[in-house]
Amino acid sequence: MQKRRGRVAPLLAAVTAAAVAVLAVYYLNRLATETPPPAKLVADAPRATAGRGFNFVRLPSPRPVPEIRFTDEKGKPLTLADFRGKLVLLNIWATWCPPCRKEMPTLDRLQAKLGGPDFEVVVVSIDQGDSALFLIEEFFREIGVKHLRIYIDTTGQAASKVGSIGLPVTLLIDREGRELGRLVGGAEWDGPEAIALIERHLGRDANRR
Repeated sequence: MQKRRGRVAPLLAAVTAAAVAVLAVYYLNRLATETPPPAKLVADAPRATAGRGFNFVRLPSPRPVPEIRFTDEKGKPLTLADFRGKLVLLNIWATWCPPCRKEMPTLDRLQAKLGGPDFEVVVVSIDQGDSALFLIEEFFREIGVKHLRIYIDTTGQAASKVGSIGLPVTLLIDREGRELGRLVGGAEWDGPEAIALIERHLGRDANRR
């Protein structure tokens, strides 16, 4: 009896391991087939803006942006409707996201260069918890942000609401609150490609500035 039990135990362990492996493969394959790639989330036939490291994808035509609720550093409730009438670059990020942290200084410089009554860089953090504001303030202090305001979506749902599967994600939104296109991942937002993109939608000639 002891010998038989000794043979059965390894066999059961092997069968269990095989079953777990099969389920894992099935689950991963299901995720791969059900989760659309970032470009698919933007448009069925995206057109990438030329430029090394600046893969902005334009929509064939503007589309509505889902309602995103957030607060400023004083706790005042806001939505994108509060920015209606100006071109908006909406950046959804978090302090725990390395590429978000890397690109933030370039967003600050973009706001310094082009920000005003016609254009604004709106950075919405999805940091959660009581320490969210403190973490953002410390990070902004650390990198010397001077031109961006703090906005927080404490629900952490902003990225999923715009259909993004990763951070950062940055949407260009027209004066009527419609998405013109987006870039998933980090970018140099004060680089020539980004400046030209914003200038073009502002109806300006970037070469004159």
